[in-house]
Amino acid sequence: MGVQLKPEDVAGLRQTVTGPVVEPGAEGYEAECATYNLNCALEPAVVVGAANAEDVVTAVRFAVRHGLPVAVKSTAHQMVSSAEGWLLITTQRMKGISVNAEERTVRVEAGVHWSEVLPRTAEHGLAPVSGSAPEVGVVGYTLGGGQSPLLGRTHGYAADHVRWLDVVTADGELRRVTPESEPDLYWALLGGKGNFGVVTAIEFEVFPVARFYGGGIYFRGEDLDRVLTAWRMWLPTVGDDMTSSIAVQRLPDLPALPDPLRGAFVVHLRIGYLGTATEGEQLIAPLRAAAPALLDLVAEKPVTSVGEIHMDPVDPMPYFDRCVCLTEFSEKTAQALVELTDAESDCTLTSVEIRALGGAFDREPRFPNSVPSKGLPYVLFAAAVGTPDRAEELRADLARVVDGLAPWVAERNMVNFLSPDEATDPAGVRAVYGKERYDRLAAVKRRHDPDNLFRHNHNITPA
Repeated sequence: MGVQLKPEDVAGLRQTVTGPVVEPGAEGYEAECATYNLNCALEPAVVVGAANAEDVVTAVRFAVRHGLPVAVKSTAHQMVSSAEGWLLITTQRMKGISVNAEERTVRVEAGVHWSEVLPRTAEHGLAPVSGSAPEVGVVGYTLGGGQSPLLGRTHGYAADHVRWLDVVTADGELRRVTPESEPDLYWALLGGKGNFGVVTAIEFEVFPVARFYGGGIYFRGEDLDRVLTAWRMWLPTVGDDMTSSIAVQRLPDLPALPDPLRGAFVVHLRIGYLGTATEGEQLIAPLRAAAPALLDLVAEKPVTSVGEIHMDPVDPMPYFDRCVCLTEFSEKTAQALVELTDAESDCTLTSVEIRALGGAFDREPRFPNSVPSKGLPYVLFAAAVGTPDRAEELRADLARVVDGLAPWVAERNMVNFLSPDEATDPAGVRAVYGKERYDRLAAVKRRHDPDNLFRHNHNITPA
């Protein structure tokens, strides 16, 4: 529990910020605290709905003065604890977007989603290194690295293209951080996932991309072995302009899904190609030939349709998840995955996906950052939809799949996919970054947040 706030303290805070200040039980509290994962409820002592950077400064200074840890929420796709008794800063009112088409840069404030950026950049024939889910917040995604299903293998992580960040640090100061002005803090922020302050705005590069060839192909789950084999053998034959992934999915019986997918066990192959449709069709021909398709949605699309590659769910839901990076995806790895997830297995997970990385994901950017997953060829993300009363059962199902792939699991991992369970293990967080990178992050943390004010994340404790 946090410190008990006096009514006059909160009243004073309310008078000094532009946005709303709400407490438990007040109108608007539940909306401010709403999360994407319904199993991760937020219960802060007070919420500041920041309308601008000055509100963030005021909120951080208030938290320090009253001994409250600080949590930050944009779209709430990656909450790791309840923040009970803490101060929560919500940023969804900070919606500024500015596109400089000539310099190919975009400036966004902390509450902006990728779905709001994509149409603005598309007006100029440009595209950002956005993720598989356009409703994810730009800033949180970028601070964890940011892995794109379309531009990733060509341009690397979103974090690799950040020009500067405006951040309120634990001393209550708003500072502009560039790779030249504060290289250590810049390095730590991009990959450190919220450990070093509240980012209120960033500027990043965008690229001349207006369309792509891509989408998803759904196969019957019974064809998993054939499709996985085809994908595994196909991957070394394509260039960096092709990004792909594959997911084993047990889909819910929902009216929103098309008939072939409703309540179905499927293999979902995802394609994001930057070349022409003619070339793309030729390239993926071996995949289409792997098995009869239930539904083939791969086609030429505008870049604003990047969300159609993965078709990630938009509505909040209760779920548990696990993430690991894999050192290889060999014949033995694929066979293990088949045995763990096919129709004959006991697997009940809603989705088990493997994303192929490589290409520019492995290249060091012009200005270094702390993203720890560079050099790892694959990432696996598994999710089980269900409420807390099924926690033991669903966590066991996740462990069965993830532990079954243990021979190929790397120690380092992708920060943006880490689950609440993984975030609460200090040794696990250290392993995610590797010793050298973690020790450097801990040293930066000591300089900028020695009291660990910002710890509602995959926490890096001050050295």
